[in-house]
Amino acid sequence: MTINNMKATCRAVGAGTLTAFMMLQNSTVAYAAGGIQGSQIAKGTEKLIQDATTWLMILAPIVAGLLIIYFCIRRSAADEMDQKKWNNRIVVAIVSCIGAVLGSATLNIIIGYYQ
Repeated sequence: MTINNMKATCRAVGAGTLTAFMMLQNSTVAYAAGGIQGSQIAKGTEKLIQDATTWLMILAPIVAGLLIIYFCIRRSAADEMDQKKWNNRIVVAIVSCIGAVLGSATLNIIIGYYQ
């Protein structure tokens, strides 16, 4: 790279930086009328989250119960080494079910404050 190329590059970068700075200085702030909480998107998102958390609170224990039944059947047919793995999977299914229900209930409570 020659000195002339470096000078041209520095000038271009400097001009771009100066242009960006000037554009930021002349910017104006615009606010939405009525706020976002009254918009259709906010209301729809709120309803979607509420419905999804309600379904999650219903489906999580059902799916976990079915998985635990399946894991118990597989554990009964396994040897001693594999039984430990199936026991761990049963514990993970129970903990995951509790986590899903608690997370869903927490989101439902938080959304309830915005109504």
